[in-house]
Formats: sequence, structure tokens, C-alpha cells
Amino acid sequence: MIDKVTRARDFAGAIYMPSFLLATSRGLLIPVFPLYLLSFDISYGIVGLILAAESIGTLVSDIPAGKLLRWFCKKTCMLLGIILVTISTGALFWIDQLLLIFALRLISGVGMALWGTSRHAYMAEAVSNNRRGRSIAVLGGLGRAGTFVGPVLGGVLGSEFGLGKTFLVCSFFSIAGLIFVFNFVYIPRHIEISSGSSDKSLFDVFSANRRLLVIAGAGQLCAQMVRSARSTIVPLYGGSMLGLDVQSIGVLIGFSSAIDVLMSFPAGLIMDRLGRKLAYLPSFILLAVGMLLIPITTDYWSLQLVVLLMGFGNGLGAGSMMTLGADLAPTHSRGEFLGIWRFVGDGGSACSPLIIGIIAERIGLFGAPVVAAILGLIGVSILGWGVPETLKKVSKNHR
Repeated sequence: MIDKVTRARDFAGAIYMPSFLLATSRGLLIPVFPLYLLSFDISYGIVGLILAAESIGTLVSDIPAGKLLRWFCKKTCMLLGIILVTISTGALFWIDQLLLIFALRLISGVGMALWGTSRHAYMAEAVSNNRRGRSIAVLGGLGRAGTFVGPVLGGVLGSEFGLGKTFLVCSFFSIAGLIFVFNFVYIPRHIEISSGSSDKSLFDVFSANRRLLVIAGAGQLCAQMVRSARSTIVPLYGGSMLGLDVQSIGVLIGFSSAIDVLMSFPAGLIMDRLGRKLAYLPSFILLAVGMLLIPITTDYWSLQLVVLLMGFGNGLGAGSMMTLGADLAPTHSRGEFLGIWRFVGDGGSACSPLIIGIIAERIGLFGAPVVAAILGLIGVSILGWGVPETLKKVSKNHR
């Protein structure tokens, strides 16, 4: 699956294992952090704002992270990103002021931008187009495995030891990811210099790819909103409307993530053999349908069925937006292009909790999933009609 540039074992240690560990770290927070914030007796709007803080930090840092790849090697950016995530997450254990919590989540977002953009550029160089879907889908699957293990473990830890101690456990997983990156990422100097970034300004890169970035970016923006909404709506709806405790919410999300994991490799095969669109369009449709069904759930089991459907849909699109971005990125300005691409996608992730919080504040939690579903269907329409298929067919002799 991996090209000659990087051996499979080293690639797994450099990318797959740290991605799994960081996903587990973040997954620990999914059932815990929204309920932790509600313990401050604040409005849904404020909860949504703080939940969006990490995505906001990532959003404002994506483009600078892409530019940093011109001056610093990818390994340096990966390590710095994980260090920021580790420190800012662990510090939550000692902080009980909302403004400082917001600031720490912003810093974590900066770290995720550095880690994500440098990892994305590393993979775009190391994996060929006709194998990229499977490689990135495996990455997506491992991320989903982390969000299977993380919420279940987070629910148990939060229930048994208190919500705050979960933040320290998150940091331990991040430190383990840091160790893998330090030991396994190796980029020969001649490769680092010859690819990934150019002397073009961000404006030049955007101008050269304006139509593609506007259309594909708008589709990704809406699609990522419905994806991100799942992590906000499910815990809040389960806790506030159905009265579920943190452990039940963790198990509920964990089972959904298990379906995500099972779908990741089939999703990669679909992307590499049948086309990218046949994976990501049905994915976002199923996520939108699941959102529409959430308001009619009445207990744990009905919500679990809906969340499982959404897990299937999300898994079907495993790694699809990363794959699309890597496909579209120009060879000689890859870092800058991917910085812009991730900026747009993370914009959806950042806006989603804010929108959900505002909608929940104004018309209640019943209306928030409906708005998320509409946004998802808009994204499907744009990506379906406005973006070309990016899978390049190659003959068997060249595989």
C-alpha cells in the first residue's frame, strides 16, 4: 500500500499509531467534556462556544501551518503540534475558569493544525493516487478506532473517578503518540526540500486554484459541519433530553465508532476502485438522515440505533475529504494548498458547535439536528454536481 519512499512498518509507526493514540485521547473527551461544561451551570450557547474553541484554534492555524512547512520539516511540525495538544489538554485538570478553559482549547487547536497539516502533506507525498484512498481510509479507520476506545474509556473514567481526571489520561495517550513520531518519522533532506512547498504566496496558490477551492471548499464546509455536529448533538441530546449519564453516552458513541472502524477499509476500496464520490456522497446522505431521526428518539435504544446508522455513514466516508484534498493539491505548492483546504474543512468543524449552541438556545435541541441535516444535504449537492471525480485510472501494468 505504501510507496518505496517509506517502508510500511515505519509508516505505521510514523502516522498510523500516533493518529490512533491522538484520536483515543480526543475520544476520551467526547462524552466527558460537554457534561463537564454543563456542570458550570452555563447556557447551551456558551457550551457550544467552548466546544468550538479547539476547532477555532485549528481553523486560524491551518494556513500558517501550511506555510511553516516551507521552513521547517514535517517531523518538527508534527512534534510541536502534539506537544501543544498534550500540555493544553492535561492543564484542564487544574483549571476551573471558563476563560482559561477556552484559551487552552484554542491552544490545543493550534497543535492539531500543526499535526494535521504536516501529517497530511507527508501522506500526500508518500502514497500514490491509486492507493491513496485505501491508505487514508485506514488512517480514518484508526482514528475511528480511537473514537471507539476513547468514549467508552472516557465514560468509565468519568463515572468512576470524576470528569476532571480524564484530562490527565488524555495527555498520557498524546505523549505515547509523541514517542512514535519521534522514533519513526524520517524524511531524507533531498525529499524535504524538493516537494511540498514553493515560493508562491497563499494568494497565488488560491488564485491559481480559485474555482476548485471555492466549489469543493463550500461542499466540504457543509459536509464537515454535519460530521462535527454529531459529536456535539449526541452527548447534549442524550444527557439533557433523555437523561443519560456519562457512561451510557460513552458506550453509545463507542458502538457507533466501532461501526466507523469496520467501514474504513471497505471505504478505501470503494474510493480506489470505484471512485471517491461513491464513498463520500452516500456517507454524508446517511449522516443527514441520521440527524433528521434524532428528534424522534425517546430512549437509549432508539438513540443508539440512529447513532449506529450515522456511524455506518461516517465510516463509509472515512478519509474521503483528506483523500480529495490530497488528490487536488498541486505538487509544487502542496503545503500551502493543504493549509487552505484544511482551513475550509476545519471551518465547518469550528462553526458547527457554535451553530448548534445558538439553535439549541433559540429553539431547543430538537431543532439543532434538523439544521445540521440541511447543511449536510447542501454539502452533498455541491460535492456531487460541482466537483469532478479525482480517482485517476491506471493500467494494471503500472500498479
